[in-house]
Amino acid sequence: MPKMDNSFLAKVERLKRMRTRFPEIAAVEAVNFSKERFVQKNWLSRTREPWKKRSKEDRGSLMVRSGRLKRSIRKIKVTPNSVTIGTDVPYARIHNEGGILNRTVNVRQHTRTRKGRAETVKMHRRKMNTKMPKRQFIGESAILLRRIERLMEKEIKKALR
Repeated sequence: MPKMDNSFLAKVERLKRMRTRFPEIAAVEAVNFSKERFVQKNWLSRTREPWKKRSKEDRGSLMVRSGRLKRSIRKIKVTPNSVTIGTDVPYARIHNEGGILNRTVNVRQHTRTRKGRAETVKMHRRKMNTKMPKRQFIGESAILLRRIERLMEKEIKKALR
């Protein structure tokens, strides 16, 4: 039996390590891609789909008030063959998929200014019937898959050096 080249065995060993490490690298890439959507204000799959603008433009950045939703995106499950990212924020689904909010909500007591005069609004309940536009920030994306493929090629080339 011919003797194996030592550098060949080292390359095989580096490829094995890369294969076990790669799902974590892909998960980080997917999380960063989803968080990027909040900066770019669009969804990228095969084409760029800009988010619908907010009706009231006086309220800071679109979809970021406290930053809770963006910060909550993380890897949920990483296996050798798949990566799942997600969020535990209850309002994430309606923002990501769009839809109609039809429920009764509690409004806390607050103060508002009208015509230069401060008024106190008592705590009350009100019915909400609001159509939320789809502003996707998480999900399958052809561009994300292409990025992960390029990342894998780069890691394989690095292991084979």
